[in-house]
Parts: sequence; C-alpha cells; structure tokens
Amino acid sequence: MNRSLYHAMLKDMLLARSFEERAAKEYSEGNIAGFLHLYPGEEAVAVGVLHAAEPSDYIVSTYREHVHALVRGVKARSIMAELFGRIDGCCKGMGGSMHLFDNERRFMGGYAIVGETYPVAIGLGYAIAMKNQPEAVICFFGDGAVNQGTFHESLNMAALWNLPVLFVCENNHYQIGTEIHRHSAVSDVYKRACGYHMPAEKINGMDVLKVYEATRAALNRIREGTGPQFLEMETYRFRGHSQADAGNYRPRIEVDAFRHIDPLTQAERNEDKLYPSAEKLAAVGSDHIHDFSQHLQTQQLINEEEVIQFQQQVDDIVEDAVQFASQSPEPTMEDAKDALNCNRGQEVLI
Repeated sequence: MNRSLYHAMLKDMLLARSFEERAAKEYSEGNIAGFLHLYPGEEAVAVGVLHAAEPSDYIVSTYREHVHALVRGVKARSIMAELFGRIDGCCKGMGGSMHLFDNERRFMGGYAIVGETYPVAIGLGYAIAMKNQPEAVICFFGDGAVNQGTFHESLNMAALWNLPVLFVCENNHYQIGTEIHRHSAVSDVYKRACGYHMPAEKINGMDVLKVYEATRAALNRIREGTGPQFLEMETYRFRGHSQADAGNYRPRIEVDAFRHIDPLTQAERNEDKLYPSAEKLAAVGSDHIHDFSQHLQTQQLINEEEVIQFQQQVDDIVEDAVQFASQSPEPTMEDAKDALNCNRGQEVLI
C-alpha cells in the first residue's frame, strides 16, 4: 500500500464522520425529514471495502448508505442536498436519505427494504457473467437482513451460477434494537455461507487495513473466476438505529468499550441524544485520530500537521455541502411528474 492510498483512506474516514455528525445536527434542526440512519463507528468497513474495489465494480447498499456513496465518489453536495429533499440532490430530492443513487459511479442505490440488496446484486452479477466482463458486484447488508428469504435464495443462485458477487455483511450486532444472538440461531454470520459452498470469513471491521486486505483478496478471487465470496465485517454503530432511536437498549459499558477501539476515536459527540452544542464540543477538546492515524505516524507516512489539515479540509467540504443544500430549490410537482413518467414505453410506477 502506498502513501497516497493511506492518506486517501484516512481522509475518507474523517469525511465520513464529519458528514454524518453534521447530518445529525441538521436533522435535529428540522432540515432533514423522514428517517436518518447514521454510520459513525462503521467507517472502516465502507472505506476499506470501497478503496479495494475498482471503478468498474457495482455497489448495492442499504438505507445506511451515505458513507458508501461518499467514499464511492458521490459529491458531498449532492448527498446533502438529497437529504434536504432538494432538486440538486443525486435523486433530485425525491429519494431522500435511504435511496441515494448514482449511475455514473455504478452506485446502484440504497434500499429501504431489509434484504432488498441481494436480488439487485444477483441481477447485476448475472448480467456481468453473461457479458463475460472482469467486473464484480459488492453487496452490502446488515446482520438484521440475514434471516430474510432473499438472503438464502440469492446466495444459492450466486453459488449455483458462479456469479461475481462479493457479499459484505456489516455486522454491528443489533437488528434495530435486538442483539444478534436474540434473533439469529447462528450468530456467526459468515458460517451461513458454507451451506452454499461459498468461501467466507469474519474480519475485524474496526480495522480499515484488515478490511482493505480481505476485500482486495476476495475481489481478486472473484476476478479469477472462482465465484462469489462472503465477508462478515464485525463492527459497531455508536448511535441508535436511526435518529429516532436513543439506543437505550444497549448497555453503556458496551458502547464505551467499542468507542475505545473506534478507528477514528474523536471527541465524545454522541453523549446527548441530540447533536451537542459548540460549547460542549469545545469543552471536551479537539478531535483525535487514534488507531489508524497512529499507525500512519509510526510508519512515518503522515504527521500531525497533515492530520489537522485533513480534518479542516473535510469540515470545509461538509460546511459547503450544507450551504449548497440549503440554497437548492425544492422539487416541484412538474419534477415529480417527470420522474414518474420517465420509464421506457410510458409505464408508470403505480
């Protein structure tokens, strides 16, 4: 791994945390409506996986997809405007938080229905196989989606047809508010893939370097024609399931323990249900980069001044995105009609 890649990964992790925390603030102030599922704590998964992917690979994600889109290259302005429900959003303000999409970057959408990602990924993988292309599909899903029928049907089809799909389980331990051992008879998710003769392993999803290496190896195997692969990324979300969820079902000691191994260990911004004030943030001090940044500094691949500079750059990007979104117009009824009637053959979606 070269220095520029390390820097890009670190910067993306900082951008992810800054963007999501700002989204939480804007939600609490009423600028974002509907559901908002945030990603703090899981950044190493999105960054490690997507930096190992090629631009030609397809990405299918869930409703917790803002960071996947950011790391894939969708502009922060476009994502924030979509969260605000504005016309300059990546789906012209009509997709919202759970339905980001960017065809140019082969980001094939976030999906609100639990387990919906699997069939979409299988369809893309089948098309790639039919065309004999050196591409892959990366299918993200949470541990709460592995008891859906589509999970088993899709894994079976992927293995049977030798499809180029990488299944990535972001196991953050909780299906909304239910801990995994309470909703799954087999809590080691990766073991389920053996029922379909699919290579699978569990990875420390709090370590971006381990995530990157495991993903790169899995994608290399897929491109060699060995068929689908399965990676379980064991991670943790610091906030509740959504902004409507205070997360009180989790023991405080458990949350603190995972914060201790946070790949980005920043100031304790999530102590309050709502986004803390600037005064509270100032009281706890400046943000800190822990495991990953320390590793880079130990290897003399980055210095403290560069880390501070990266943080300022991503904060500026997020502030610019918020200003852009707030100034973007809302979509009109004519925009909605155009979206409804855009299908080939004049079909409508109702």
